[in-house]
Amino acid sequence: MNATPRRQFLIEAASLLLAPALLAAGPAKSKGTIGISVLTLTNPFFRDLADAMTAEARTQGFETLVTSGEFDAAKQRNQVADFIVRKTVAMILCPCDSKAVGTALLEANRAGIPVFTADIASLAKEGKVVGHVATDNFGGGKFAAVALIEALGGKGKVAILDHPEVESVILRTRGFLQELEQQRKDKGVSIQVVATLPGGAAKDRSMKATEDLLQAHPDLNGIFAINDPSALGAVAALEKAGRLAQVKVVGFDGSPEGKSAIKAGKIHADPIQFPDRIGRATVQNIVKYLAGDDVPRETLIPTALYRQADAAKDPAVK
Repeated sequence: MNATPRRQFLIEAASLLLAPALLAAGPAKSKGTIGISVLTLTNPFFRDLADAMTAEARTQGFETLVTSGEFDAAKQRNQVADFIVRKTVAMILCPCDSKAVGTALLEANRAGIPVFTADIASLAKEGKVVGHVATDNFGGGKFAAVALIEALGGKGKVAILDHPEVESVILRTRGFLQELEQQRKDKGVSIQVVATLPGGAAKDRSMKATEDLLQAHPDLNGIFAINDPSALGAVAALEKAGRLAQVKVVGFDGSPEGKSAIKAGKIHADPIQFPDRIGRATVQNIVKYLAGDDVPRETLIPTALYRQADAAKDPAVK
């Protein structure tokens, strides 16, 4: 037997000997489970966020347990309690209420489970969060103002469909108002905010809020809706009233349905978010932290302003 066949024989023999051991070992052992509680799974943004987290966790060798608070802080607190019972290695929360989340944070802290927040930060005085990854919501709110100024030619009466229970929306609204004020000083923009109503970040409630707005302000020219479900609710009310051509709507998110409405000219523009980037970065921070590395307290992902011209070139938009 010459050298080459002999080497091949040895390789095949070794493979046969190792095969039973490899089969017995089975799949690679999980490094643990990450508990995830998002704000809602009715909004495509949070579904995409959770999907990105799950995919990145799988890549890193972790499992995930995905739940949704559905805007209910008490329900989310129960989900945190369940994560503790299940001994998750870390938690990711998108707080249903940025102030009320403190109780849940304290429970996780006492259990020694590190908590990370995504998209929505905690504003609670109690409870520790290791790191936060989110959209630059303040900057996105400024973009929303730029878009509405553009749509109205720099003048008119506008309203805000708000949801001030969560930190991300507080920042969006703050950025929107600051940009309006800045452009009023710098460029003589004369846009007046005549009303701010809670839309619950939901289509049905925002539709009703818009109907109320149209009754109270028949001369309304524009609406800033703090997310796409709110914007789509505003569009539904305006279509019902035959006012869609007269009242310009700017949303926030860049969901598939929102982008389709932009392409159709029903929403003027959106500052769009990148939930996949937020989700991956959050899980990557968990991996670093569990390995003993430092992670940033806050990571902000910039938005981009998405108009009808962008939708026309976007192959993903129907």
